[in-house]
Order: sequence, then C-alpha cells, then structure tokens
Amino acid sequence: MAGIVVVLDFDKTIIECDSDNWVVDELGFTDLFNQLLPTMPWNTLMDTMMMELHANGKTIDEIVKVLQRIPIHPRVVPAIKTAYAMGCDLRIVSDANTLFIDTILKNLGIRECFSEINTNPSYITEEGRLRVLPYHDSNKSHHGCSLCPPNMCKGLIIERIQDSITCGEEKKRFIYLGDGSGDYCPSLRLKEKDFMMPRKNFPVWELICKDPLLVKAEIHEWSDGEDMERILLHLINKISMEEFISADCKRQSFSVSSHESLPHVLPVRQ
Repeated sequence: MAGIVVVLDFDKTIIECDSDNWVVDELGFTDLFNQLLPTMPWNTLMDTMMMELHANGKTIDEIVKVLQRIPIHPRVVPAIKTAYAMGCDLRIVSDANTLFIDTILKNLGIRECFSEINTNPSYITEEGRLRVLPYHDSNKSHHGCSLCPPNMCKGLIIERIQDSITCGEEKKRFIYLGDGSGDYCPSLRLKEKDFMMPRKNFPVWELICKDPLLVKAEIHEWSDGEDMERILLHLINKISMEEFISADCKRQSFSVSSHESLPHVLPVRQ
C-alpha cells in the first residue's frame, strides 16, 4: 500500500548470513580477518580486507561469483515481491556496502523492488580493487549516537526517511525488519502506529527484550524466512484494512455532513 514503508536490514535479514564474512570465508581469508578484527572498526576492516584480496590476486569477478551463491531462505524473495506488488515502499538500511547488496539483489531478481538502498558506499578503482567507505564519515563529523558504530547510525537514516515522507496529512506507517545490534537504534525511532520485526534470538531481539517499553512500535518477532513472510504480509494486510476502514469512515462522515448542510426544501402548495 502507498501508505506503508517497509525497511529491511540486509545481512541475516534478507540473506541468511553476513555478506562480509561470506566473501572473506569463501575466498580463504578468514584467518587474516580474525587477526585484524580486534585492531580496527568493522568498516575499516572490510576496506582493508578488500585491499588484501586484491593484493593476493582476487578479482572483482571472483567476489561477484561468491556473492551470487550466498544462502537465502526460499520464502524471502516471494515475501519481498509480494510486498512490492501490494504497493509498499521498500527500502534497505544496511551496514554492508553498495556492490555486495546490488550484486545479490540483481542476482535474485529483486533490485527493482527497492526504492532506496542506504549502505556504505563502495567503488572499484582503476586497478580493480574494491574500496569500501563509511556511510557517515566520522573524520568530517561524528553522528553523535552512542548506540551505533562510527560509520553508520541507522536511527538517523530512519529519522531522515520519516521526515521526508508524508502521505497526505498523515505520516506513512513503517515496518522495520532487522537482526543486529545496529538495528536497535532505529527501533527506538519508530512511532506508536509502526511495527518492529526483530529476528528472535539475535542481538536486536535481545536488546529489545531488556526493556520492550522503550520501543513505541508494536513488536512482532520472527525466526526464519517463512516466519518473516507470514508476519510481514499479515501486518501489511492489517495496515491496509485499517486504512480502508479509516477512509470509509471519512467518506461516510463527509456524506452525512454534506447532506446536513443542504438547504431544507419547503413543500409547495398545489
């Protein structure tokens, strides 16, 4: 529906694993990754790992082929396609990067379903190396959120989307799906009529469970792709029905008020 914005995390939400780890593991660089992990922020680490892959002769084509076989639950793509067909505005907010996400979505045939992808920018240099940059450049100005990593505050992204979107006189309603600790901050920015879908037994679910009252949105947990599809489409239908009833009530109210405002017709004596 035109009044529904569905925002999804990417890693372990749309796909079944972390795309960064998947590429590093599949290309045989897990040991180096684990060695460097304690020494730098994740975003910087991934840029460094892409440099190491290139230095060791790994090409962009090899990275793409690895991404094209990434695991995904069989019900996730149908869920996304159905939500898109129902008129929802689908967006991604992810701490992955543009090349990884675009490659996977195009391979799955669902890139056109998303109106916006908010993630760390990446590009290929003339030498054929992939660079991964931060979404929020902390060297220029820190986003100021203590809940989020220095390269991305998903809460600020959600606030920007909220501020930029209106549906007539009313704000659009949000459904947010995520799994990681980085999805906790945006869950706190959702409104009372919105919906939060944390993946059960994942970090964002555990954070929400500590004090669910901090989240104003209605919370619906999910476990796998089948759960996701069922709950997401149920919520879309629920919102759609509520919008239909609200619009119908407004039409009836307008009809009654218009009728009452008509001048009384006086009978004419014959």
